[in-house]
Parts: sequence; C-alpha cells; structure tokens
Amino acid sequence: MVTRSAALVRLNVNGEVREVELDIRTSLLDALREHIGLTGSKKGCDHGQCGACTVLVNGRRINSCLTLAVMHEGDEITTIEGLGRPGKLHPMQEAFLEHDGYQCGYCTPGQIVSAVGMIGEVAEGWPSHASADLSATPTLSEAEVSERMSGNLCRCSAYPNIVNAIREAAPAVQTAKPDAKVAA
Repeated sequence: MVTRSAALVRLNVNGEVREVELDIRTSLLDALREHIGLTGSKKGCDHGQCGACTVLVNGRRINSCLTLAVMHEGDEITTIEGLGRPGKLHPMQEAFLEHDGYQCGYCTPGQIVSAVGMIGEVAEGWPSHASADLSATPTLSEAEVSERMSGNLCRCSAYPNIVNAIREAAPAVQTAKPDAKVAA
C-alpha cells in the first residue's frame, strides 16, 4: 500500500509568509498556483523547457515546475505578482507594455521575471555563451539578451520587442526593488 506524505510548508512569497499543507511531491509551481492562488506563473510544458513558470528564489531565476515546494522553506520567492501592481508597475513590466513585448500574454510573466533575474546576473558579471570576453563585464547587446533569455519561449514570436524592452529597462531594473506583500 502506498501512502502519501503531507507536510506543513512555510513559504515566503512576495514578502508574505504563507503556510500550506502539501503533498511533499508538490512542485513549487503547483503550490503557488493551486494552494496559494498566485496564478501569474504559468504551467506551460511542466518539464522546464518553456520558462512560463519562471520565478525568483533568493534573487535567482528558476523554473518552478522543476523544484519541490518543500525545498524552499526559508527562501525568498518572488513571482510576477511580487514585482509590481496596477498603478505601480515594475520598470520591466512598463517596458514590456511600451514595446508590445507580450502578444498573447501567456509567456509574459515568465519572460518578465526571467528578465529581472537575468539583469541581476549581468550586474554580478556572470558571462554567457554569447559573451566575447569572459573576464569583461557583460553588456546587454541584442545577442547577449537573446542568449540569456533563450530558456523562455514565446510562441507568438515577440522576441524583438522583448529584447528591446529588456535592454531599455535594464538600468531602471538594477535599482528597482520588488514590492513587498503584494496581495494575491
């Protein structure tokens, strides 16, 4: 006989601690969407191939469909809902609107969250496969942004607009802080 194990998990999501009882096999994505009610992160492929479920964990972007919620007690999790809100959008959200980087909108939350995380990586000097000089500070050229965002797919092919939005918003994103305790 197979028994399911449940656990009470405390997740710090968008600056608010949430306690949820979960099957220990529950992905972070399913915990966010089905148990906490934050549906901004999308379930696209559920295999880590599309990036629609991208969230930030301790400032680093991850595919939330590939990790278990129980692994993230004590971590700071930021979803698209935690970056901004109506009337006070995050600079990356504003840039996506200005550059029409959203088309159908399904991939947009993952694209925006990934872009914010990617800019943090650039600010810390992380090179990518597109970086010509591994010891130099990376610049956000079109090729660099495209390479760094290659894990986030857009079936509508809004890539040129997405790249332009990211490049424009980068300076403002480096100084922006996510809104704490954004209501679900």
